[in-house]
Amino acid sequence: MLLSYIIILASFLGWTIINSRFMPALPNKRFHRDKNELVSILIPLRNEEDNVVDLITNVKKLSYPYIEFILLDDDSSDRTLKLLIENTQGDDRFSIIKGDDLPPSWNGKVYACHQLSERANGDYLLFIDADIRLHPDILQSSLTLMKKKKASMLSGFPAFPVSLWLEKLLVPLQHFVVHFHLPLLAANWTNKPAFTAAHGAFILVTHKEYNMINGHKSIHSSLVDDVDLSRSFKIHGHRSLLANITKYATCYMYSSNKDVWEGFTKNLFPGLGRSLLLVSFLFFFYGVFYVLPFILLLIGGGSFLKGMPSFILFLPYLLITLQKAWVDWITNQSVRLSVFMPLSALAFMLLLVNSTMRGIKQKGYVWKGRTYS
Repeated sequence: MLLSYIIILASFLGWTIINSRFMPALPNKRFHRDKNELVSILIPLRNEEDNVVDLITNVKKLSYPYIEFILLDDDSSDRTLKLLIENTQGDDRFSIIKGDDLPPSWNGKVYACHQLSERANGDYLLFIDADIRLHPDILQSSLTLMKKKKASMLSGFPAFPVSLWLEKLLVPLQHFVVHFHLPLLAANWTNKPAFTAAHGAFILVTHKEYNMINGHKSIHSSLVDDVDLSRSFKIHGHRSLLANITKYATCYMYSSNKDVWEGFTKNLFPGLGRSLLLVSFLFFFYGVFYVLPFILLLIGGGSFLKGMPSFILFLPYLLITLQKAWVDWITNQSVRLSVFMPLSALAFMLLLVNSTMRGIKQKGYVWKGRTYS
């Protein structure tokens, strides 16, 4: 029984290494041959005063010459709008708009992105979050990859510097889930909507195809708008590409453990299609394969202290640590975090329960001061 368990964990490690080969990385391109193509960089902001200065300073350093910036203040109650005006003065590439009142049934960020798209003039639209920081050459690299793969949408999970304890357990797990659970060959080389992932902090689309699928209007009520937008492209026959952008984009997602908890709670149950069967499966799966190895490690440690070492009990923990370490390494995350994989799995299981219960009880999901059903 234990040997079979170890073989299964070893197969998980092998699969993750093989699967990751089907996620292309952004190429090292400083120049892009079609330099006359305009890119509209669209940024929704709601109570982002802590990010504004660094964000504007960062995007001003982008080396692609044909860009416009459109920034939307989404009814912020802090100094977001004031700081936007102060830090973009004198640069005619920037436009600042105030968001309209949120219509019924619309998700706040989705509506903000929709309003931004209506003001955009670019051949390409790049939707980014206020907490992302970009390499100067990311547009050249992204456009090169999009054209090479003939994609209408390109997204990717950024690198995640983490400092909060809950952040360290959960945020890097996003990369793990994608590289382990998502068949990347099917995701990147077919238009099957079931095999889809995206990250809302970085979504680059062709403006023409975006309009053809009715843009963010087509997903107006979505709580997982990034994934649903990618699915919408695929449903309409357009290729959506998931790339490794971790060398070109960094995202500082959360400022408190509470934000981490609420952010993941908002996305988990809706992101799983509100399927109780899938939630139950994942809860059992992570408990058996990613929490149990730590229990076996403790049992093995106890037998060692008694002078009866059972080294085979250490192997499950070693295998899941290596699996997580592989993903951390290729996504520019601290490999040291891989030793906490059992704790990450346990935190994920608790969030599954919390997100599911809120959905079942219809308590709504709280994010950025708004509550969504």
